[in-house]
Amino acid sequence: MPITLTENAAKHIQQQLAKRGKGLAFRIGVKKSGCSGFSYTFDYADQINPDDQLFESNNIRVVVDRISLPYIDGSHIDFTKDGLNSVFKFINPNIDNTCGCGDSFSIKESNAITL
Repeated sequence: MPITLTENAAKHIQQQLAKRGKGLAFRIGVKKSGCSGFSYTFDYADQINPDDQLFESNNIRVVVDRISLPYIDGSHIDFTKDGLNSVFKFINPNIDNTCGCGDSFSIKESNAITL
């Protein structure tokens, strides 16, 4: 399933890539973290690695490494601003539970692999 971006997320990423002056894509991944088990990682990709899966949404290339993909496959990503706070918001069909603070998540057993 594809990773998709809202128009707001795509505009924000495009602005950040332009400020940066380089970058081929927006890189999304997961890492072990927090009280629920995993958290999202974000970066800008200057290269596409052989084990990366490439998606395109709203004219933005999104890169996910093969280990992270089962955790976020099929996710829809938005970008929201609330006062001085801004955040990428995930709608992830693979999530089983989130922690109280919202910084970490656990996934459904069927998607579990070892990071």
